[in-house]
Amino acid sequence: MSGMQVYYNFEALNKALEPKKAQNATLGFVPTMGALHRGHLSLVDFALSENELAILTIFVNPTQFNSSFDFDTYPRTIDSDLEKLTSFADNLLVYVPEIKDIYPNGLISSHFEFGGIENEMEGKFRPGHFDGVGTVLKSFFNLIQPTKAYFGEKDFQQLQIVKKLIEIEKLPVHIVGCPILREPNGLAMSSRNKRLTKSQFDEASFIFKVLKKVQIDFGTKNAQEIAQWVENEFKNNKFLKLEYFEISDEETLKPIAKKENNKKYRAFIAVFAGEVRLIDNIALN
Repeated sequence: MSGMQVYYNFEALNKALEPKKAQNATLGFVPTMGALHRGHLSLVDFALSENELAILTIFVNPTQFNSSFDFDTYPRTIDSDLEKLTSFADNLLVYVPEIKDIYPNGLISSHFEFGGIENEMEGKFRPGHFDGVGTVLKSFFNLIQPTKAYFGEKDFQQLQIVKKLIEIEKLPVHIVGCPILREPNGLAMSSRNKRLTKSQFDEASFIFKVLKKVQIDFGTKNAQEIAQWVENEFKNNKFLKLEYFEISDEETLKPIAKKENNKKYRAFIAVFAGEVRLIDNIALN
């Protein structure tokens, strides 16, 4: 495996990191749950372009799933994941931790107060999810001590949560948000896309079409009219089921009351294609 090093426990990883840290090498961190796609690889590109060394983790974190079905069916493709990473060669380390590295005291997540943003959107529909995210990332940040960490904007709410986590825990890590990568049909790249049938994958292009129209309409229509239109569009779609659609302030993630000039807004959506849950978002101004 052309020079790429894979570590299966923290002791081995730490041994490899110590000499680098002694030289004050900058370290970029890309946390993933595996089932890697081009979106993940673009995060590695960002990390390597800005740091002397990058580390990618593959860990399906049990405490952020509030459905055991979702956890059990989450794609696990470690061999093909490692295959995809071989081109990054010597300056990428891959860490596939044991559960006890991350949860030395058993599978318990800490509770975090993220200033209210944890109660919006995903927080409403996935209770406990962001406690699990905060717990696993705090553990990784403390173990790895990266200079910068890279997250895709597809999980925009998670990106804001992570920034808040850094602030609350006073961790010396710079968080970098990276653009959403899309399939040729517009569907946001996601590990969950692997669970879609061919026809579901094709139909799911509708999500981005709707978001593009929302982006255009945001210039002339109010948020309530737009939300009503989106709901109707999904009512008339027999392949996809809308879970939520919201236009929110990028900072607070609170739903828009009325448009203000100095604020940035974003449209957020969660949709089911069969049993597969897909999320997406788009900047509006």
